[in-house]
Amino acid sequence: ILGVGRLARKQALVQEMEAIEALARVNVLCLDKTGTITTGDLEVVEVVPCGTMSDEKIREVMNEITFAFNDVNPTQQALMNYFEKTQKWQTTDLIPFSSARKYCAIAFGEHGAYVLGAPEFIMKNDEELLKKSETYALQGYRVLLLAETNQISSADGTVGTPKPAALIVISDCVREEAPSTFAYFEAQHVAIKVISGDNPLTVSEVAKEAGIVNAEEYVDATTLQTDEDIANAIAKYTVFGRVTPGQKRQFVQALKAQGKTVAMTGDGVNDVLALKDADCSVAMASGSDAACQAAQVVLLESNFACMPSVVLEGRRVVNNIQRSASLFLVKNIFSFLLSLFSVVFMMSYPLRPSQISLISMFTIGIPGFFLAFQPNKDVIKGHFLTNVVLKALPAGLTDVLAVAAMAVFGQTFGLGETDISTAGTMLLAIVGFMILFKICEPFNWLRGCVWVGSVIGLLGCSIFLPKLFAITGMSTKCIMLFVVFSIATEPLFRYLTKLVSGVRKLHMKIHKKPVEEF
Repeated sequence: ILGVGRLARKQALVQEMEAIEALARVNVLCLDKTGTITTGDLEVVEVVPCGTMSDEKIREVMNEITFAFNDVNPTQQALMNYFEKTQKWQTTDLIPFSSARKYCAIAFGEHGAYVLGAPEFIMKNDEELLKKSETYALQGYRVLLLAETNQISSADGTVGTPKPAALIVISDCVREEAPSTFAYFEAQHVAIKVISGDNPLTVSEVAKEAGIVNAEEYVDATTLQTDEDIANAIAKYTVFGRVTPGQKRQFVQALKAQGKTVAMTGDGVNDVLALKDADCSVAMASGSDAACQAAQVVLLESNFACMPSVVLEGRRVVNNIQRSASLFLVKNIFSFLLSLFSVVFMMSYPLRPSQISLISMFTIGIPGFFLAFQPNKDVIKGHFLTNVVLKALPAGLTDVLAVAAMAVFGQTFGLGETDISTAGTMLLAIVGFMILFKICEPFNWLRGCVWVGSVIGLLGCSIFLPKLFAITGMSTKCIMLFVVFSIATEPLFRYLTKLVSGVRKLHMKIHKKPVEEF
């Protein structure tokens, strides 16, 4: 809940609670180019004739085409800002833009039919035209081709033989904060995969400008025909161009099959399937309603630069909950096993409720509260429950063995119940502060203050409020036994920790699992 509140203040809306943990574990981030790496404010730079059509005719056609489609996207908005609205011609047939086709088409009766979209999809075999388009793509520009055609069919989305008329060059500015954002992800060992419907050359150049590592490693997704091709490509390449909506989903599934924790960002209807399949889905608030509904996290200001703070918040929440949970679990393990010991050996439970309250307050409650607010940038490794149990188990077993042995030896040497309970309380305190010390590592000034303050608090309550917490003076025999067992707790705790670690490694070796899975 604290994590969700802090994320809300960082301009991110968490729609599903499990997204917090998923964000903390993300090691691959899939994103689009437009609106994520770039500002999304597209602008027409130049209209380059590449056929027999005159400049005046090109502008007249584009004036009509630009305002004939109702679904306004960033590219169309850029065209609308550049061309004029005339609408003198009657539309007789229309093929809307499709992420799969990469083009749209429109027929104006006697005024002809036209296609507008990706050059390599409209004129696949015109090498000269494609090379000309490539020169602009290498500069990071998006290129559209306007072509004439003899017919179009909205029934099946096909067009007749196209004849090139003009290349429309569109620019998109890289966000100022993009290089620092991607530098953060690189430092955190989060791999970036740029998945875009644009020309792979264009996307690669933009990714290089944004500072994405290995941005020169790009591939045209139209060449990936099988699941095996996709699996091999997603492991090798960083930039993917001409990607269809279905391929986006396949990329996410392939990454997950390779054991990656995947975050997917998107803003359009064509991203919904991939968002649904990702471990953590992030949408821009300015995107479509479908994308925002499907996503687990919505960036309210549609600014990808806040993603580092969102990921850090997820790590802080999960890491700190793991720390606090380990402290609480030590008490549960100890109490359960010591109760069984008392029943089996028909002995009185050696501790009083007030004494357990004293230990819980200064080795669990107060430290756990303050540690929960600490920043924590560590990468999450392993499963939550496994991590918590493995940290708590050595301390819980040490508590049981030390207090049980103290009770047995105390009865053997004729010590009173009050002596045994007081000595047992102090032994619990020693072990509690050992596990607290381990959990506080690496220390900073606040964690150091929490640890030292807890020690001082427990000693102060034992000295100044002994009756409240049932702390009594110990006899000479009790003090001698207490000293012996106090010295023994440290090596016992250390060797039990090594034993648990060894069992874990053996389990991983048997099941052939890497260390980071735990």
